[in-house]
Amino acid sequence: MVNVLKVTVITSVLGVIGLGEDGKIAAYKLFPKNTSETAAKLMDVESGRNINELSEAIQELKEKGFTKFIFENTVLGRTVQNQLNVEVEVVSPSEIGESFREKMSEYAVETGFAKDALEFSRWVHDVSMEVSQLKVGKATEKRDLMIVQAVQALDDMDKTLNLLSTRIREWYGLHFPELDRLVEKHEVYASLVKNLGRKKEFTQENIEKLGISKNKAAQIEKAAESSMGGELKDQDITQIQSLCNCILGLYEERSSTEKYIEELMEEVAPNTAFLSGATLGARLIAIAGGLMNLAKMPASTIQVLGAEKALFRSLTTGARPPKHGVIFQHALIHGSKRWLRGKVARIFAGRLAIAVRTDAFSGTYIGDKLKADLEKRVDDLQRKYPEPKIKTHERISSKPIKKPSRRRRKHGR
Repeated sequence: MVNVLKVTVITSVLGVIGLGEDGKIAAYKLFPKNTSETAAKLMDVESGRNINELSEAIQELKEKGFTKFIFENTVLGRTVQNQLNVEVEVVSPSEIGESFREKMSEYAVETGFAKDALEFSRWVHDVSMEVSQLKVGKATEKRDLMIVQAVQALDDMDKTLNLLSTRIREWYGLHFPELDRLVEKHEVYASLVKNLGRKKEFTQENIEKLGISKNKAAQIEKAAESSMGGELKDQDITQIQSLCNCILGLYEERSSTEKYIEELMEEVAPNTAFLSGATLGARLIAIAGGLMNLAKMPASTIQVLGAEKALFRSLTTGARPPKHGVIFQHALIHGSKRWLRGKVARIFAGRLAIAVRTDAFSGTYIGDKLKADLEKRVDDLQRKYPEPKIKTHERISSKPIKKPSRRRRKHGR
């Protein structure tokens, strides 16, 4: 029978250490005394990548007769097995590894890495700080976090635009109050005030130059001629127009941010963007706190994302739970008949969960297939339920229930 020599390979702040079955060091390759280099090597190993010290240690252990190599990191073990052509066993955690970590300072002195335990303790602290900084840096480089920030910036701009536009309508309304009911869009209102100023300049010709339809321009001109607003000084008009210019600039910035989100979604989550639309997909990622967080959620949770208040209210008061959250913004859901929206939302959430997980874990493109399947399912649903489903209690005859006699009521019979 062939004797199999096992060795446990441990990667630590010291370097790569090979420990025999008796717990003694069989071979080792120490890391350089540079915290940045050591931290980078530890990050590589944690990610399952091979490093020079590991290859050299494995080669030395093979020369000493070791044939089976025990690792605690599954991904790293698989990498070593494929690249170095050795037999690997994964044990997590291993008894030898636990014992090594308890006595690491002793091993540091034994290998000559540190003079004493105090010096080694300082080294561990410095390397740990470097590793933490690298992990934070890598986390902030994730592109889905850019989507989260961009969506939140978009929401902030919307709030600001609503506040400033309301202020402009009230302010300029002192001069031309009738314009408020004639122009609904804040951007159009601000553009008219910025470019025309006083109400006497609101002629049909001037208004049409700004892209307003002929009929609407005529209505505004008529309202301006009979306006009951007061007159403003030049400095008043100048200040109002300056604020309108800020509002229009913010609208341009909002459009730029929307385009930026679309480009990010195409890069980070193309399947999700194709199925739900870039803006809705980005909003779901923002609510979840990242693409990976969204991918880990079941379809039932994705279905009600954004409706947390209604969901908690239903749990505490017994009210009906929400059928959908922000996914209601999708045309297939809000465009469906009322009695089908819950079913459509459930189907949509299921397909969206597949799209998100594909973006997070696979990277292959299946958006067109998912969308075709979704549309087919919704069409089948609409043909199956052309009318609202009659509930069981509604089928019961409306014949009045005979009341018990007075005598039976009195005696509780």
